[in-house]
Amino acid sequence: MKIAGTVSDSIVDGPGLRFTVFTQGCPHHCPGCHNPETHDPNGGQVRSVEELAQMLSANPLIDGLTLSGGDPFLQAEECAALAALAHDMGKNVWTYTGYTWETLSAAGRPDWDALLAQTDVLVDGPFVEALKSYSATFRGSSNQRLIDLRETRRTGQLVLWTRPDPLSHFTVPFS
Repeated sequence: MKIAGTVSDSIVDGPGLRFTVFTQGCPHHCPGCHNPETHDPNGGQVRSVEELAQMLSANPLIDGLTLSGGDPFLQAEECAALAALAHDMGKNVWTYTGYTWETLSAAGRPDWDALLAQTDVLVDGPFVEALKSYSATFRGSSNQRLIDLRETRRTGQLVLWTRPDPLSHFTVPFS
């Protein structure tokens, strides 16, 4: 798998503590991209899926795997294999892409379908510099969506991800 690098303890690429893999290669070339060094598919370094899975499992505090880029859908088969191993470890999987969910799901590509099937939350759409927002949770521009693919698959309709209320499981007894 060609990667630009990894971050072993990210808190900005999804909820909780995350292991983030930045894939190498991106066809979108979004103006203002914060990872332009990932665009060239000939750059980066080669790492095996197994090696990346070992890196993920090395920290028991990690909540999930984030596949970013570049664009993970350029290496969808390898990313799907890594995501499956993350799920086997009890981790959730977020995937960032410049493609839209509609484009990915209608493409009829088995490798893209495999990665979508292993993704819990899809952050879709190109980065749009004019819509850049520091308040857009876990995304760079406000046009990008956080799609809850588990709920989308369950309901058959596109469902956006919302951050769970961390206090929702607490009850306060009344005296």
